[in-house]
Amino acid sequence: MTPEPLSILQDSLRGAPIIWKGEYPYFIHPISDGIPRMDAEVLRATRDLIVEMVNWSKVDLIVSVEAMGLPLLAAVGDATGKPTVVIRKRSYGMEGEVRVDVSTGYSESTAYINDISPGERILVVDDVISTGGTLEPLLEALEGMGAILQDVIVAIEKGEGRERLAKERPNWPIRTLARIDIIDGKVEIVS
Repeated sequence: MTPEPLSILQDSLRGAPIIWKGEYPYFIHPISDGIPRMDAEVLRATRDLIVEMVNWSKVDLIVSVEAMGLPLLAAVGDATGKPTVVIRKRSYGMEGEVRVDVSTGYSESTAYINDISPGERILVVDDVISTGGTLEPLLEALEGMGAILQDVIVAIEKGEGRERLAKERPNWPIRTLARIDIIDGKVEIVS
C-alpha cells in the first residue's frame, strides 16, 4: 500500500535536524532548505497535496519566492500547466517592478516582484511560514499591485505567523499542509 501524501510529508519532517540562529530554533528540511537531500517522493507528495487543494479554474498564475519556493513552484506549475513567476531577491529594473522589504525570524532582506498584472488571480506557494515576516509584506505588495490573492498555500507551518495573519488579515486565504513545533530539540507534528 502506498502511503498518503500527507503522511509522506509528515514522516519526512520527523527527525529533521535543528540548528540555532541566536535564540531562533531553525529546522533543516529538504522542502525548506534543499538539504538534507530530498527524496523525490517527498516533493511529489507535497506537490500532490497542493494540486488537490486548489480550484484551478480560479487561478491564472502561480507565484513563489526564491529560493526555496522554487522546487514547489516548478513542480506545481508543471503538474497544472499554469504559468509561474518567481519573486526574486535582486532587482531587474523591469517596468512595474515592486520592491518589498521582508523580515524572517533571523534575517532581513529585500524582494522584487515583476510581471504581475492587475486583476490576475494568483496562487502563492511557499515553503515555510514561521513569523509571517516574509509572507505579510509580499501579500500586501501583491494586493497593492492589483493581484487577486485567490489562494496561499505554505508547505510547512511553524510558529504563530499564520494564526496572527489570519486574525489581522482574515481576507487572506492562507493554508498550510503540515504544522510542526520544536519540542525538546525535535520536530513534532502538531495536529
